[in-house]
Amino acid sequence: LRQTNPLFLQEEELQQGIELLFFANRDLTNVSNEFLEKDGIGRAHHRVLHFVSRHKGISVTKLLRFLGITKQSLSRVLTQLIDEEFIEQKKSQNDGRQRHLYITAKGSLFERKISNPQLKRIARAYRKAGAEAVENYRKVLIEMVDEEEHDEIINFLEKNK
Repeated sequence: LRQTNPLFLQEEELQQGIELLFFANRDLTNVSNEFLEKDGIGRAHHRVLHFVSRHKGISVTKLLRFLGITKQSLSRVLTQLIDEEFIEQKKSQNDGRQRHLYITAKGSLFERKISNPQLKRIARAYRKAGAEAVENYRKVLIEMVDEEEHDEIINFLEKNK
């Protein structure tokens, strides 16, 4: 890849950026597919396990908002994860209508098994790119998120540092 000046990006560089995101996402998800398929768990299940694992006690409402999926889709995935004892759901002590999600020990082991190949791939890419590139990549990703969500997502990410 050639060096580009970000102040003068042409459509071709932008199109390549989209394509690189597609390729990176394809390969990042593919490294864990064998575990998912073997256990009958889909990518949606993995995303839920990831967020519940990293954000203990996350509310169903917040999870819905962050995943950007319908209540019906989340309900189907959550029901399976709860039935298979990967996640437990507890009512809020302050508001009985609100439900909070927690990963179980079984769920945590499974989530790590799925995520470890992805973590290794990201670590390799970060090492090769260098610290400055990693920080700049993080900035680029944040800027791709809807602007009104920037602060909430940054705070969300910072909570787990």
